[in-house]
Amino acid sequence: MLEAEQPSWYPIAASTDLPFRHTYQGQLLGQEFAVWRADDGHVNVWENRCLHRGVRLSIGINDGRELKCQYHGWRYANRTAECTYIPAHPADAPARTLCNRTFTAVERYGFIWSNGTPIGEMPEIKELENTTPFALRGIPINGSLDLVVTALRQYSFQPSEKVAKEGAQTNLVSSETGVCILVSNDGDAATTVLFFVHPLDSGRCVIRGVLNATPSEEQKLDVLKHHNQLLTLLRDRIEAEAALLPTPAPMIPIVFPISEDFTHLSEPDRSVADAALRVQVAKKWQTAEGITGFKLVSIDGPLPTYQPGAHIDVHMPNGLTRQYSLTNGPGETDHYTIGVKLEMESQGGSKCMHEQVREDDVLAISKPHNNFPLRRDAIKTIFVAGGIGITPLLAMSRALHHSSLNYELHYFVQSKAHMAFSDVLESQKDTLVTYLGLTPDQTGNQLSAILKEHKLAQHLYICGPGPMLEVTRKIASDLGWPEAAIHFEYFKNTNEIDDSSSFKIDLARSAMTLQVPAGKSILDVLRENSIYMPSSCQQGACGTCRVNVLEGEPDHQDVFLNESEKQNGKSIMTCVSRAKSKRLVLDI
Repeated sequence: MLEAEQPSWYPIAASTDLPFRHTYQGQLLGQEFAVWRADDGHVNVWENRCLHRGVRLSIGINDGRELKCQYHGWRYANRTAECTYIPAHPADAPARTLCNRTFTAVERYGFIWSNGTPIGEMPEIKELENTTPFALRGIPINGSLDLVVTALRQYSFQPSEKVAKEGAQTNLVSSETGVCILVSNDGDAATTVLFFVHPLDSGRCVIRGVLNATPSEEQKLDVLKHHNQLLTLLRDRIEAEAALLPTPAPMIPIVFPISEDFTHLSEPDRSVADAALRVQVAKKWQTAEGITGFKLVSIDGPLPTYQPGAHIDVHMPNGLTRQYSLTNGPGETDHYTIGVKLEMESQGGSKCMHEQVREDDVLAISKPHNNFPLRRDAIKTIFVAGGIGITPLLAMSRALHHSSLNYELHYFVQSKAHMAFSDVLESQKDTLVTYLGLTPDQTGNQLSAILKEHKLAQHLYICGPGPMLEVTRKIASDLGWPEAAIHFEYFKNTNEIDDSSSFKIDLARSAMTLQVPAGKSILDVLRENSIYMPSSCQQGACGTCRVNVLEGEPDHQDVFLNESEKQNGKSIMTCVSRAKSKRLVLDI
């Protein structure tokens, strides 16, 4: 049974308390929980408050993949409880530090078990192993745990086969803290019931009973009525006794303070290590001509939450590191899926993934980065993908599809055989438009038709080959789309980088002055001087190494910033961009 030296596990809810898309308010020892089952079957037990203003998440909306606070719409991911979206900051990916407090949960014997800080595994209950347990209705009681356990020791009931009769012999088999096991015998009929006393607070409990065998369909209702009547009488006696005793002091749960400073909401995650995670290749398959799909599962704990548009750095067996977008749909938190195109002029990255990496191999990857976040406040969203550029847009369109938000997905590919993840695209066929084998002129004409009319609160997301990106951005701009409504991601920087200049950088917050010589990037010099700067692609395409410029004129050589941002001169990509002035003052 439950070993005394371990913290007790309690059934904080019945499995039937978690119907489809419902959020249940649980409580244990004074601590409130938001308990909800995601569409993938995972049961989440979280501290019952939103990180923003402390509103109860148990009154939030369970959409099957995320839990949404009813107050200001903050969203939290299944499994990890990390914040995935903040409506007040729709263009930013929330900082990874915004994570709710989670508790371990086990679903077994018809109940959801937890205790806040369990040690080890939940022990088996031998009386319920290899049986078909049948949970009774929970009975809430205004009485202390000791009063309830004492009363349960005297509980008397009929075997399931003979609930309409009287005179059965009930024996107490075991009585531990919070657990009573009783057996009722009447001739050849016998039924064992286990009562777990779930303490909500010092003076309130719930009796959660379970039979060691499920009655027949004809008997179920009679059995439930039988125990409900007996337990109701038991509750009345306990509450009458409790009313004559002093009111016990309430339990004070451990609650961590909520920060009032949310200036860090959209800050980049500075704690991301270059290869912080280990994953196993659970599946490798050809998802299109020249494109291989990889399903990556964690080998040590849950994977970090990601937002649509995120990518990971994959460290390959040949020593190279490459960036690949996550194609996952919302709620797929138990794995990452990426698509890798075999480049004809591969320098070893895509070739290694296609030819050397096999199923069951272990890879080192980074936590997800997101410099291409999806807004969810658009009246209409238009996605334009070219070739392998479908990967980040696939994650975005799946998120909007799940939330029934208005969007169109336009996919330009050479042929049907080149369509990646066609099985996933099939689920979005009502909003998917494909364009096969078009010439550049035909592609331009189609793009003009797609983008012909911009309306307020419409947003455009583009990803694909560099030339297609440039053409789409120009057409959108010519047709009146504002820069703020055009979002794009380059897979690589095709600009020729000129690193012949030499200049100084002053680090305002570090009180250092460093020389950047020809042939070295700002990023190289920072790392040589032990200044940590996160980076990913190291070619000016992803935006991970972006820093603010306080003084000086940058020489922009990246493809991440839009034209307005470049003209503004207030930020720089430290991996490729340099200085036109003799000196730059950086906010580092």
